[in-house]
Amino acid sequence: MHHKYRARTQNTLSAIIVAFLLIFLPDNSAQAQPNGELLFKGNCASCHKPDEDMTGPALKGAQDRWAGREELLYEWVKNPQKVLSSGDAYANDLYAAWKSSGVMTPQSLSNEEIDAVFAYVESYVKPVKAGAKNTPGDPVGETSSNPVPWLIVIATLLIVVVFSVAGVRKSLQSTLDEAKGKDVKELTYWESTKVWIGKNQILTTLIIIVLVVGGLKDVLDGMMGVAVSEGYKPEQPIWFSHEVHAGQNEINCVYCHNSAEKSKHAGIPTANVCMNCHTAVKEGTTTGTEEISKIYDAVGWDPEKREYTGEEKPIKWVKVHNLPDHVYFNHSQHVVVGDLDCAQCHGDMKKETVARVMPMEDLNAVEDNKIKFEKQTLTMGWCIDCHREKEVQMAGNGYYDEFHARLSKEELKKYLNDDEKITVKEIGGLECAKCHY
Repeated sequence: MHHKYRARTQNTLSAIIVAFLLIFLPDNSAQAQPNGELLFKGNCASCHKPDEDMTGPALKGAQDRWAGREELLYEWVKNPQKVLSSGDAYANDLYAAWKSSGVMTPQSLSNEEIDAVFAYVESYVKPVKAGAKNTPGDPVGETSSNPVPWLIVIATLLIVVVFSVAGVRKSLQSTLDEAKGKDVKELTYWESTKVWIGKNQILTTLIIIVLVVGGLKDVLDGMMGVAVSEGYKPEQPIWFSHEVHAGQNEINCVYCHNSAEKSKHAGIPTANVCMNCHTAVKEGTTTGTEEISKIYDAVGWDPEKREYTGEEKPIKWVKVHNLPDHVYFNHSQHVVVGDLDCAQCHGDMKKETVARVMPMEDLNAVEDNKIKFEKQTLTMGWCIDCHREKEVQMAGNGYYDEFHARLSKEELKKYLNDDEKITVKEIGGLECAKCHY
């Protein structure tokens, strides 16, 4: 009897567990169906748009264009070269019209997945664009923080108050002297000032020293600021957004500025580099076709015929950073050997539109920049501070293999004694000839 009861209990618990699993576990039957949107974005979106021509005609309506040869459409997606070799007239006409884009890469999709992609394409509705951000000509977070005008206003008000109080005091003193029967002599402000200076010679001397030192400091700061264009952002012939390219699209800096790893100059990318993408991408997220059409005009590209016309016009870019002729700077030395991130000198370009000379406070806000400096950006003092503080990573850096081998144990011990690191300064980074001809 006991065994029967236990068996019945176990059967009941098993039934409850099965019912629970059937009710509460997610139904994977829906998940087994191919997701057309994910398949399109993962396999097609880099070269095709649902409703616009890109490297080929818009995909919407493709099934109607291939009507009667559906099996050939599946084969076209999986192996287009095979379909072309078969001599199919429509496929060869299609290739001839879009020959400049090349033959499509074969896609490893099943027939069901291809159907799901086209189902998504046919139901696709273009989203309404939100308000444009950082449009051409708009300042990028630029606010005036110059305190000098406010200091002048405050100083002027204080001077007025001081002279007013002094006038009232003088009038009261004269009235008091007259009441006591004293002979009151009216003194001018200059005469009163001379009397006050005579009685307060030490204080007067201190005030003069403060004024002279402050004046000399202002003159020195002014001289140090000559040719330092903090925040300088010239208008360029083609408006370009680093935020869109480096930020949203995550394009590596050296893809466009490819000489930064090989030369002293980072280089301005040629229009041909732009055309690597903009042969297909005809509309920008912020400016539409307006700015991209200027690239087409510069290289002589006809987007309708998808061919070059041979009529080229140079793009007259405006230089942003311009070092004096007597200063030597090598990008490859810093990018490759020093392994510096571009942001340490140029700020976070993923948040910028057109290039500009970065304000110091923006550079200090960069998370990757572990060294904080107080001086203006890209000045001699700013570079020297970096050379004093920046550690040289010799381990695993082939450039320093010979240098490291030449260091004696005593020299290594001397360098590492204070802070356990070898800085650029300690390997000659402060020598004048390193940066000046």
